[in-house]
Amino acid sequence: MALRTKSRDREQQRLRRHRRVRRKVAGTPERPRLVIHRSLKNVQGHLADDLAGNVLLGVSTLAPDVRAQGGTKRERAKAAGKLLAEKAKAAGITKVVFDRGGYLYHGRVAAFAEGAREGGLEF
Repeated sequence: MALRTKSRDREQQRLRRHRRVRRKVAGTPERPRLVIHRSLKNVQGHLADDLAGNVLLGVSTLAPDVRAQGGTKRERAKAAGKLLAEKAKAAGITKVVFDRGGYLYHGRVAAFAEGAREGGLEF
């Protein structure tokens, strides 16, 4: 019998929540899905077209532009959201569908979304 760890159970619960949301949320070329992934240290955001199965663009707190600003993890997440919005606007994308990835909408996830909204994305 394999030992189950608390972190593995938590991740399984998050994936279950994410699958439940994904049944209702889908990205199109006109309105791609903004999906978030959060690790212990970083946050990543991608714009996905689910009809074609493509990731259109993505940004992370590991990006040199974001890392250079420094600050707390939450401040870097907000900066990454703004950077993603700028890249999306340059690619002609203004409206997205937000997918929180099974994470609670607070902290770094909310900061990323707030930064994307400040950068000009509508969702």
